[in-house]
Amino acid sequence: MRVLVGLSGGVDSSVAACLLKKAGHEVIGATMSIWDKEKFKSVNSAHLKDACFSPHEEQDIAAAQALCKKIGIEYHVIDCTKEYQKIVLTNFKEEYLAGRTPNPCVVCNGAIKFEALPRGARALGIEFDKFATGHYVRLSYNNELKRYQLRMAEDEKKDQSYFLYRLSQEQLSTILTPLGDYTKEEVRRIAKEYGLEMSDKKDSQDFYSGNINDILGQAPKEGNFVDKNGKILGKHQGIWNFTIGQRRGLGVSADRPLYVIALNKEKNEVVLGYEEDGYKQSLIVDDLRWLSVCGLKGRQSILLKLRSSQKPFEADFIELENGEAELVFHEKQKAVACGQSAVFYDREGYVLGGGLIKSAQK
Repeated sequence: MRVLVGLSGGVDSSVAACLLKKAGHEVIGATMSIWDKEKFKSVNSAHLKDACFSPHEEQDIAAAQALCKKIGIEYHVIDCTKEYQKIVLTNFKEEYLAGRTPNPCVVCNGAIKFEALPRGARALGIEFDKFATGHYVRLSYNNELKRYQLRMAEDEKKDQSYFLYRLSQEQLSTILTPLGDYTKEEVRRIAKEYGLEMSDKKDSQDFYSGNINDILGQAPKEGNFVDKNGKILGKHQGIWNFTIGQRRGLGVSADRPLYVIALNKEKNEVVLGYEEDGYKQSLIVDDLRWLSVCGLKGRQSILLKLRSSQKPFEADFIELENGEAELVFHEKQKAVACGQSAVFYDREGYVLGGGLIKSAQK
């Protein structure tokens, strides 16, 4: 089988390529180029750390190219800059300016990494049967439901299923996820056995390590920090500089640590409160996507994640008439941010689906 592997220059995708070749597949390496040099030419890259969206992508391309040469497979760079700008960065800007907190990695996986990249490869005449990545997630097919299903990885600490809940059945039918049954320690050991230089390379943790105004391009807009009663506590330079749950960098003194508990776009206000003020009991989600099941009806008990690194917690899913859903937590949760994803799981770790957080209630 001919398998196109999305290579990032990191250890995970590199080991995925090695494992697939060892299994006897004809492997082709490909890296998506998403950094627009012309648009971001004024960005000072010297101080920026490695990230998904980074001016250092040439280093990642060089690392991926060296890997392909080492293991004897062909390699291609697929230009996805226009699609990335139109879909991921536009969404990122619109959401932040609306006082919401986007998750660009969720958007990127569905629209770019698992869509624009393989489509771009085929447009260049590269033929392949399956597309593979180094994601930590398990993929299977349920004959009874006639659906592809995603399940949390064997290594729960590295599980990346949260980022993939928006993939379609058509996309799932074309992919391979060879690292789903491996731990990170096992992957690093395999990388060392192959003599890969990136075997000890640290994982990239951020979407972008610089100032988000490099992307937003917004002039400062002075507004007020206020408490939950509307009392002015200080000044800020734009709500897009803050996220729900943020504590550092506020510049407002108080008898106890303050956190961002709300963002008001209309008044350009950042609402601050104590830690307990930020806890919520439920939320509303829209833009629902279903993955391992066709959907949920009525009221059902599920497991829920509001962040990728979070351990799934107990909640009740409640179907609403308008195509939205309410999620009621069994225990209150903090830092529930509008614009982020709420991803639903069953007790065996299968990804049921998910949606975007529209609002949250105490």
